[in-house]
Amino acid sequence: MDKKRVERVYSNYAGIYDRLFGRVFRESREAAIRSLDIAPGERVLEVGVGTGLTLPLYPRHCEVVGIDLSRAMLDKARERVRRDGLGNVRLLHMDAADMAFGDDSFDRVVAAYVVTAVPDYAGLMREIVRVCRPQGRIVLLNHFVNGHRLVGAVERVISPLCEHIGFRTDLTVDRVLDGLPLSVDRHEKVKPLGMWHLVECVNRKDGTRRSD
Repeated sequence: MDKKRVERVYSNYAGIYDRLFGRVFRESREAAIRSLDIAPGERVLEVGVGTGLTLPLYPRHCEVVGIDLSRAMLDKARERVRRDGLGNVRLLHMDAADMAFGDDSFDRVVAAYVVTAVPDYAGLMREIVRVCRPQGRIVLLNHFVNGHRLVGAVERVISPLCEHIGFRTDLTVDRVLDGLPLSVDRHEKVKPLGMWHLVECVNRKDGTRRSD
């Protein structure tokens, strides 16, 4: 996958995304936001905010920044923000693998259904760790390779086909987290069908800031 293809695919989804995935993934989205336990005044970054389906779930006492590569998806998210009066939400067009935020900018980072939908998942994860403060919480909600050998083999085989519709199926949790200063505080399978994983991590970096 490359960025232009990803942006094109998800821009094409923008008009129908909520109808396709809104109800299907509602419970898993709610579980992800509940797990954050957001304190008043905290800053939350949602990476790959899409049409903003999760935005009404955040408590109003926090600041939420949502970013996405697709301008069409962001247009839908902005409609939702206006319709629901979400004054605590700010939306930005941005590449998640090259964020414009300073180091340690956020207390919580949420990446829902995005890790397997970007061209450079490793770059994405490094940026998430960078912009999240030390001891901050990072929540990944995503499809990862099934632990069953046969199912996992099928997922790896079909991954090149799935890339044409905007995601891959060959990533494991261990591969995504490899080499990062993250400790997994919670890992469970969630609906629909237990095929998606909710992974909550604590950022254990030492707080050293990037020099550029």
